[in-house]
Amino acid sequence: MKSIFKYTLMAAISMVAMSSCQPKKIEKSISGSAIIACDETFQKVMEQIIPVFEFQYPDAAIMARYMPEDECFDSLMNKNVNLIVANRELTPSEKQLLEAQKRTPRETMIAVDAIAIICNDQNPIDQISVDQLRKILNGTYTDWSQLDSSNTTGEITVLFDYQGSSTINYLKRELLDGADIQGNVFAQNSNARVFDDVQKLRGAIGIIGVSWVSSDMSKANMTAEELYNDSQVEEVTTTTFSPEVKVLPVAKEGEVYGYQPYQAYIYDGSYPLVRKVYMIVTGYTGSLQQAFYAFVTGFTGQKLIQTTGVLPGAITPRIVQIE
Repeated sequence: MKSIFKYTLMAAISMVAMSSCQPKKIEKSISGSAIIACDETFQKVMEQIIPVFEFQYPDAAIMARYMPEDECFDSLMNKNVNLIVANRELTPSEKQLLEAQKRTPRETMIAVDAIAIICNDQNPIDQISVDQLRKILNGTYTDWSQLDSSNTTGEITVLFDYQGSSTINYLKRELLDGADIQGNVFAQNSNARVFDDVQKLRGAIGIIGVSWVSSDMSKANMTAEELYNDSQVEEVTTTTFSPEVKVLPVAKEGEVYGYQPYQAYIYDGSYPLVRKVYMIVTGYTGSLQQAFYAFVTGFTGQKLIQTTGVLPGAITPRIVQIE
């Protein structure tokens, strides 16, 4: 199997295009509190962004509720929130309903996320193909020996986050033509539980957002002020994965070699399991939700997204191979 190198990714976001969205100093003009709904897959990213926004706007508070994708859209349609983060755009009927409510929406792609396929570090498997993953999800493969006759791990247990989550909706749509996942399958009710249980179960395969397996420890203990200052500098950012689980390379249909979900491979299309992340906001101009929307789509928000292993929506990357 060919070597998989580590890569670095340098953000070169156009300051001309975004400078109007992002103030350069601590401001007090934005105040109040707002509740937002966020797909739970993207929780790690929001937990990096919100403290920096609140540092820049000390009189503002963003309270995020993390939930399955379907519930995010229900919350928006039912007027429980005016801002959501999800892995799809509004449908024409959803836009029509919001317009009828006089809540004209704005939506922007803020990132490209990857679905990571993880397994126990004692499992001898070294990569998986899209076709093998499909056969696991449709119930054709139920034992690890069906992927490799020398693999004696035993029964395959599929772990995912929620029924109705963006992750499951994506895999059903892209790999199963909309059919339900079959076999020995369990919803763990959080990405954190998926990560933890894969460590315990030798036969488990976990389906999880890539930010949950990134381990950029250099910024993990930074204060909001330190993260803000760091985000103003254009620098090389590296992404590594947690050593507690095995993050499997995934091979495309008809290809021999797989790739792990590094930002470089998300960007160039080598990694096959990717989906766009959108921020959708309604409400009047000047509201707290609109200010947070501008922050996330601006330079600082995009730089913070970059540090989590997810590919920012507005970048021109420079890729450097490290031996």
